[in-house]
Amino acid sequence: MIAEIIAVGSEMLTPFRQDTNSLALTAELNLLGVQVAFKTVVGDSLEHLTDVARIALSRADIIVFSGGLGPTEDDLTREAAASALGLKLVRVEAIIAGLHERFAARKIPITPNNLRQADVLEGAESLPNANGSAPAQWLDTAFRAPNTETAHRKIVILLPGPPKEQQPIFHDQCVPRLRLLLPQRAIAKRMLRIALAPESQIDARVSPIYKTYPDVETTILFTLGEIQLHFLCAKATLEEAQQRVDELTEKCERELDDLVFSATGESLETVVLLLLGMRHLTLATAESCTGGLVAERLTRVPGSSRTFLGGAVVYADEMKTKFADVPAELIRQHGAVSEEVARALAEGIRRRTGASLGIGITGIAGPGGATLNKPVGRVYLGLADGISVEVKQLDLTGDRERVRWFAAQHALNMLRHKLM
Repeated sequence: MIAEIIAVGSEMLTPFRQDTNSLALTAELNLLGVQVAFKTVVGDSLEHLTDVARIALSRADIIVFSGGLGPTEDDLTREAAASALGLKLVRVEAIIAGLHERFAARKIPITPNNLRQADVLEGAESLPNANGSAPAQWLDTAFRAPNTETAHRKIVILLPGPPKEQQPIFHDQCVPRLRLLLPQRAIAKRMLRIALAPESQIDARVSPIYKTYPDVETTILFTLGEIQLHFLCAKATLEEAQQRVDELTEKCERELDDLVFSATGESLETVVLLLLGMRHLTLATAESCTGGLVAERLTRVPGSSRTFLGGAVVYADEMKTKFADVPAELIRQHGAVSEEVARALAEGIRRRTGASLGIGITGIAGPGGATLNKPVGRVYLGLADGISVEVKQLDLTGDRERVRWFAAQHALNMLRHKLM
């Protein structure tokens, strides 16, 4: 069975509000072996919402409406669902009595528009809302789309929008009902995380592998400086599903070799810290253009103090000299953004802190600061281990934040390769 989630609310069609409820709903449905095939966001228009509901009823088995059950004139989910299904709305006296009790307990006068929350789809079951005034609704019905001869079973669920109301209702009342209706399915998931590789090249290498596993859903996602390969399989038992997912994951990992930094979900900074700990090594950083971003990412990880000693943000030239012992003459001769200064930063911070390894970063994040020979995006990374210093030149593209993030990503990945 497939599901469609309809997120209702004009505010989610603005730049200021996102639909986050559907993420929690999708997670719950996936655990039941239900694939969410469609997600739709629709504004507070009866016409548009009814159209969307009709489309959802024509293509999905489970339709979940999120929001639009309140008392105001723009709460139109009940009316739209009724129109799409060809059903009446029935005002339920028990819900009205509950609303009066709720408002009386809070010493708030009830207004006539609140009674709209007692309107329930004909044949639907009202689901109590312990955290709000709008009850949810559950309808198990047969629906025949226009110009068709066969009716199909549809599960229609109407949920209030506030997450603190919606999530308990769905988890405690809807999931058990769905579990009784659905065949036993178990879902297994795995993920491979790859740093700093083109998405097209990764897909070219692994697509011949994952295409031989049609029962495993493979998704490739790109985030800043990272590719994620997600594998999902639904089977009658978790053991069977996990076996298929693990088999495919391991084949893709062997193909990609050391491009993969995690096969169990850890972030790049977590992997770096684990490798440092395994080798009983410590790290310190001296960062200019990244402004301490590498240190910030490392210290997000609990327990990072065992291997990350600390770092310095050495933005001004004087700070490079004061905190990382970079000779002022070296900066005057080669410029702050140079291979020589990156080398000196890495070795200087390593020596000053007594760390096993030192990272130095200097560059031009933009939008200003470029010269004829040093464009925006020019970054030098230094990695010192007490014996030698490895330096890498990057020419990154994009805005200031993108340059800073990619510089930090390259620095962490450079360190990962060193530790491997």
